[in-house]
Parts: sequence; C-alpha cells; structure tokens
Amino acid sequence: MPKILVNDLELEAAEGNGCSKPLMIYLYAGLGGWAEGGLAEGYDVIGFDIERHDYGDGNCYPAQLVLQDVLTLHGRQFKDATIIVASPPCQAYSYRAMPWKRAKALPPPDNTLFDACFRIQREASEAAGHKIPLIVENVRGAQPWVGRAKWHAGPYYFWGEELALYPNGYFRKGEGSGGSWFYNNRGNGRSASSHSAERKDWSALIAKIPFPLAQWIARTYKP
Repeated sequence: MPKILVNDLELEAAEGNGCSKPLMIYLYAGLGGWAEGGLAEGYDVIGFDIERHDYGDGNCYPAQLVLQDVLTLHGRQFKDATIIVASPPCQAYSYRAMPWKRAKALPPPDNTLFDACFRIQREASEAAGHKIPLIVENVRGAQPWVGRAKWHAGPYYFWGEELALYPNGYFRKGEGSGGSWFYNNRGNGRSASSHSAERKDWSALIAKIPFPLAQWIARTYKP
C-alpha cells in the first residue's frame, strides 16, 4: 500500500477490492479539477496547497488535502505515485500577456513555483527507480517564460509528458477560447464587477481543469 510522509504524518493510499489504488499526487490543488478526474478513474488522490480554496458555492477540494507549501516538499515522498499533476498559479503569466504597457514593462516573472513541479518529479523518479510521469497545466502566456508547451486543449496548456491530442467534442483544437461548451458551462461572471464574489467565483471556475479533460488524462495513465 503506498505511504507518504508529510510533516511527520504518514498518509496511506486507500485500498479498493483488496488491491491498492493508483496514486495521483496533485500539486497546487486549488478547487480540485484534476482530483475529480482522478477519483472518477479510481485513483487515490492527495492534493497539496498552501490554503484551502472555498469560494462559497460548494466548489471546494473533493479529495484528501494537505495544507503545505509545495516548495517545502521533496519528491522522495511520492516514489509510489502513479502520476503527478500540477496547476501552478498563473496570474503573473496571464497579466504579462495582456496588451497593456504596464504589463509589458514588468520584469520577468518568478518561475519558482513552476520549476518546483519538475524538481519534485525528478526526486520522485530517482527514489522510485523509474520515471513517474508529470503533467503541468498553465496558461498560454507562460510560454515565453517557461518554454513552449507540449500540447494544449483550448485555453489549457500542458508541459511534461507528450500526450495524444484530446478527442474532439468538448474543446477546439488550436488557439482560442476553448469552445462554446467551455463558456456555456461556466456562467456569465464576465459581466460582474471585477471585485465581486460572483466574478471571483467565475474566475476560479475558469482556472479549474474541466472534468472531461481531467478524467481523460487520468485514464491515459491508469495502470
């Protein structure tokens, strides 16, 4: 049974039908979009974030959550992981991609949170004695600072493992908004005040990995 030592607390992955479940480690867990896909595919999911995100509408993290700064984690804790997924904060990249002089004049963003994902993968793989796959999600605007993404589905850009393109049906291939399905299922918070609770909730949902995409990736790496 996989065990993880976090802050001197030993966590065990659950068992189902007498067999250990595959283990998904989720860095920068947020509202848990990756977790929902992993849980649907039978993974045990353990997320890490510096805070518990709850926007007052029931959209809070759905699996086991450890409140810990990702920068303090060492990958050897995750040697039994099946896959590591991550959604580092994207605000600094998104803002610098805006067509405003103030945004363009900013110094380069700090890539520490993004780079930590690959450090943790390297350490986990070394401890496991084999490569543990990593998928990092962020925005298109991150590319000038962290390198070109391996692939994308609508507005979601991915680094790490090479993957086949997501099947058509929910997202348009290529650049753009992600298709009408994406926006039709996330309300109309764009029209709300930029400081309102409605706008904050809408922005959080926009950043959350959609369930069909998260489930497809989890299924791709399921043993």
